[in-house]
Amino acid sequence: MNLNIKYLTLTAFIVPFLSPAQNNEPSDSLTKQLQEIVVTAKQPATRLNGTTLVSTINGSSLQNIGTALDVLAQLPMIRVDETDVSVIGKSDIEIYIDGRPMHDPKELQHLLSSDMKKVELLMAPGAAYGSTVGAVIKITTRRSFINGLSLTAMSQSQHRRKWSLSQTADINYRTGGWDIFASVDFSHSNSRVKGTTVNNLVYNGEPTTIGSSQNNKYKVNASSVKAGFNYTDGRQSLGAYYRLNPEHSDFTNNGTEWLNDYQPDERDIARKTAAKSHLVSTYYDNTIDNKYHLHFDGDFRTAYIDNNVKTSYPNSEISAVKSTDHNRSTLWAGKLYLDFPLLKGNFSVGAQSSHTRSTLDYIMLNPEIGSYIPSSLSRSRLMSTGLFASWARMTERWSMSLGARYEYIDYTFRLNEVKDNDISRTDHLLTPDISIGYTFSPTAQLNISYKTSTVKPPYSRLTGSKNYVGIHELEGGNPGLRDETMHDFQIFGMWKNFLLQADYIRSADSYAFVKQLYEAPTLQLLLHPINIDVSSINLYLIWSNNFRHWRPDYTVGLYRQWLKINDTKYDKPIFSYYFYNTFTLPYDFTLTANVSGQTEGDMHTNRFGTTWFTMNASVSKAFLNKTLTIKISATDIFNTANNDWTMYTYGISVDKRQSYDRRGISLNLTYRFQPRKSKYKGKAASEAELKRL
Repeated sequence: MNLNIKYLTLTAFIVPFLSPAQNNEPSDSLTKQLQEIVVTAKQPATRLNGTTLVSTINGSSLQNIGTALDVLAQLPMIRVDETDVSVIGKSDIEIYIDGRPMHDPKELQHLLSSDMKKVELLMAPGAAYGSTVGAVIKITTRRSFINGLSLTAMSQSQHRRKWSLSQTADINYRTGGWDIFASVDFSHSNSRVKGTTVNNLVYNGEPTTIGSSQNNKYKVNASSVKAGFNYTDGRQSLGAYYRLNPEHSDFTNNGTEWLNDYQPDERDIARKTAAKSHLVSTYYDNTIDNKYHLHFDGDFRTAYIDNNVKTSYPNSEISAVKSTDHNRSTLWAGKLYLDFPLLKGNFSVGAQSSHTRSTLDYIMLNPEIGSYIPSSLSRSRLMSTGLFASWARMTERWSMSLGARYEYIDYTFRLNEVKDNDISRTDHLLTPDISIGYTFSPTAQLNISYKTSTVKPPYSRLTGSKNYVGIHELEGGNPGLRDETMHDFQIFGMWKNFLLQADYIRSADSYAFVKQLYEAPTLQLLLHPINIDVSSINLYLIWSNNFRHWRPDYTVGLYRQWLKINDTKYDKPIFSYYFYNTFTLPYDFTLTANVSGQTEGDMHTNRFGTTWFTMNASVSKAFLNKTLTIKISATDIFNTANNDWTMYTYGISVDKRQSYDRRGISLNLTYRFQPRKSKYKGKAASEAELKRL
């Protein structure tokens, strides 16, 4: 099971830079009032605006590196794993493209690096982004529109232990004030994981071992179809799009199970999944009297996920275990806000509302197992209304931003058609934030910020059902999980080419996974989440620069937590590093070489293994006046990535050994015919609810 716990890593670089200055671009409406500090008269690789790291892409060595994912993978504080993007030290992020929140990670594969202008990383986002958001990545693209038709086609082939491929086509037609766009995407992925899990405990006064081996194969066929329009008339614009995402996957696990010294039983697990989602998004944007900026977003999303699972023991008399689950969800959301100057600063005020319904029907088809893993019907409804306001002002030396967000939440949970009054609740939440910065000199700046937030657990963690994993192991959710209350105190400093970020976070009612004995006729272990209180510090030192044809980014740091469950402490620190290198060579060649590693340490209840040295590299070449780009990438070249972890909770120790197929090579082909970016200016009306679903 993927515990969905993010690794903390640190990035690194060496050597000073010398490069021509670039034009400085204003940041978004929430940060443009903050003091901008340029490290030197030369354009740096990354500069600091308040608590925002700004990286200029246009005209840099990253301009022709490939896609937006390739760009983000080379920037400090950002980590890219396949199509997953994370910010080190931050638990939840949002990604915006030209002010529009990204709904689908594939959008980063569709966006070419040559169409990107800059990337802003907001490390202390304000109230308008929601209290759950730990960081925001904002991508600004180049505005170059020509009437007529444009086309971009991309193809990727990848081989690790198995072959995977993806195909993408974007088409755009623009005439007058109309911009009509469509895209289609298909991918076939084929991954494989091998490993073992060994549990040790004392049961009925005797040392007991429960073990299993895994040989997992995971095939996924996913596609996406999207079509929409934008219309612009002077300072006002409107638009809408529809997106369909069908997906089918097959998971198989051919392994074994054993108890103590008994002969292992062969075990086969097969899971077939069918999923589909529909999303309709619309927006309206207007600037009145060159002073008041009004924006509205609306979203409607409906989706289903169906799973059929069969666990069988081919060489045993143990009966096969079959189960099905059906998940349905619907979301309505709207967001309206207004920006305007106030008290020599910029003021933003708005309202946001969402209505979510989610159902999960879990059906156990084996009567014997059903005696302790019963079928269950879960129903949840969430109605949320929020009001937010933020204000930012800048002087010659000082910068300040203030914000607050109020949310009213009405949550109802029903199990087997009976309302659970212990879980259902009504909340009134007020989450303030403040940021103050001072400029000592053109090369020195200090910023201090404080933010409170309320983080709701994903709906997948709130289920009351239990899943059969093996003869002695179960997995499940916890419908009683409470919302997490987080206090984040952050310091951001800059001195010449160095950046320092330090966080102290106190979380009440965060959640972590534990293993416990589960009441059943036979020995059963249950892996599930519980609420915990945890404190942690994150400390990162960044040094970034450009040196002629070489762009290095280097960050080193520390993660250390304070967590205690019963009499067990989880407080071993994690030290890690990332060393990013980008080389711009003659004849339109671009080369990357990235090295990373981390020490053994604790994150929540997991202790992750040591990875001293992992290396990824790529080389790309542009042809035909840069309309065709070919890129070859290699990941985990020396097969050194460590994916192992251990856990000790409630007297049960878990030792998980895993071998992923991370080492491999891929070939990317990109062809552009008069490429144009989409002008869609809409934003997610409720990005947090979309993520939880």
